[in-house]
Amino acid sequence: MGALPVFRWRLAPDGYATRRQLRAQGLRPGGQGVAATLERPRRRREPLVAYLYRVDRAKPVRPMTPGRWAALAAANRARRICPQCRTDAGYIILASLGSCVPCAYPDPDSPRSV
Repeated sequence: MGALPVFRWRLAPDGYATRRQLRAQGLRPGGQGVAATLERPRRRREPLVAYLYRVDRAKPVRPMTPGRWAALAAANRARRICPQCRTDAGYIILASLGSCVPCAYPDPDSPRSV
């Protein structure tokens, strides 16, 4: 197998798509390898590279099963629980904070103690 074809930015022929473009069409690469690369030149730096896949070899996205929906809901629910006060924050806790906002920035005048 030879080298992959390289296309310039916005000049890829029809029939090739990135992972995101495939997903927007309800498709996935489906085990196929990278068919081509797309390069966007930049000044004084290496070009940005995107991998392209063949659309005709792509497969439909697998549907979400009830088990996968339940696992996704459990993971999102776990991201809402503050590790310090063990309460549901009502939002996804930022990894940069590591806890809910009241725990990360306690108000010294507040009667709440953690």
